[in-house]
Amino acid sequence: MVMSPRAQPAPATDGSALRSLPVDLRLMRLGIRVLLALALLALLLGGWQMLSRASWLALRQLHVEGDTQHNTAASIRAQVLPQLRGNYLSLDLQEARSAFEAVPWVRHAQVRRVWPDQLVVQLQEHQPVAYWERDDSDDLLVNTQGEVFEVNLGDVEEPSLPVLRGPEGSSARVLAMWKQLAPDFALHRSALTGLALSTGGSWRARLDGGAVIELGRGEPGEVRSRLQRFLATVGQVRARHEGRAVESADLRHAEGYALRLAGLGTLEAPAKPGRKP
Repeated sequence: MVMSPRAQPAPATDGSALRSLPVDLRLMRLGIRVLLALALLALLLGGWQMLSRASWLALRQLHVEGDTQHNTAASIRAQVLPQLRGNYLSLDLQEARSAFEAVPWVRHAQVRRVWPDQLVVQLQEHQPVAYWERDDSDDLLVNTQGEVFEVNLGDVEEPSLPVLRGPEGSSARVLAMWKQLAPDFALHRSALTGLALSTGGSWRARLDGGAVIELGRGEPGEVRSRLQRFLATVGQVRARHEGRAVESADLRHAEGYALRLAGLGTLEAPAKPGRKP
């Protein structure tokens, strides 16, 4: 009778072989792996530190591009270069961007590296369209995006900018309203030199002749509709009173407006049927 060979056990896998080892040997193997990992990490850190201090990777050129109407490339370099830390590899681009954006008049900066030793910055400057009035600062402007920024007002080339005012964070809203109302005043040969938004949401306009117009609350379309009705009739009221200049007007009345002319105060009521306004 032929006997079948006895089945041989399958070779142990790595995991089972490791579990079959004594505890002290398993701990030794684990310790060796940890030490190797730490050594590799230390090697990488040491190499990075060596590269971060390598003189041949130093940044040697700074190119300034974009809008520099209020700053020269030389003045920007003088202000920013002392703040930059690191070389081509280790320089923190976010910190560099913040340093450029801290320069007066600079609104936005894009910073990039160019191999092997160049730093290129693309600048966008603020474009002022109005002054921003606030009790604690006199050097504030509003840019075309409705953002408030601070500069030396002696650098402003256009002194006849309008003056805007409003609660914290409302500069874009006030600027948008000014853009809607200014053309209406211009059609009647008046310049809107100031616009204020109260904390309660009421609008007040100031004209180049000094007149103050209380526009009241409401959505821009509602406020503008009240203003257009006022502008369409105020000329006739002035004509009846020898063309006296407007000192103030209050458009917050439901069916008319209160008007103060130079040397005279009156209330303009809505026209009744059969009567001329």
